[in-house]
Amino acid sequence: MAYIAKDYGKLIGMEGFSDTLLNNHFTLYQGYVTNTNKLLDTLAKMLNDGQTATPEYAELKRRLGWEFDGMRLHEYYFDNLGGQGSINPEGALAKKLAEDFGSFDAWEKDFRATGAIRGIGWAVLYQDSATGRLINFWINEHDIGHPAGCMPLLIMDVFEHAYMVDYGIKRPDYIEAFFKNINWQAVEERLG
Repeated sequence: MAYIAKDYGKLIGMEGFSDTLLNNHFTLYQGYVTNTNKLLDTLAKMLNDGQTATPEYAELKRRLGWEFDGMRLHEYYFDNLGGQGSINPEGALAKKLAEDFGSFDAWEKDFRATGAIRGIGWAVLYQDSATGRLINFWINEHDIGHPAGCMPLLIMDVFEHAYMVDYGIKRPDYIEAFFKNINWQAVEERLG
């Protein structure tokens, strides 16, 4: 069963994100979906043809993590956009953030600092499924550094393609726009 790119056209017109930036980003995401499907098809054929002991199979298997995670992280990212940027202070997520970070403001300060780290990658608020604890992580590449057994709750893309069209090298301005558009309901629904 092939993966199908989701339509995020509802985000067009979102404050702080130009239509050009969003359409470019949607096209990039669609490429991850296409490449995930191509890799899965090719790997299935190689498995069927007994070609699993080849360097080509190994490299394609490694590449699958990059393409699949690129697809899925973008889906989480786009799904957690389009809101009004205000968390429900009485909601379960706000209470959990305050519990684990001391306050919502302390969490936000840490998340913004994580997103401002030099380099390309993702800032992700994860929930540890073993303990329930919330932790902000820097993920350098799509397929490297994800904490095992953790659920991504809030995802901020900080690869240049997510902001440079609109903000150039002013990543803090992009982070500000991101926070104004968080769909906190979608994030809270991910909370375990």
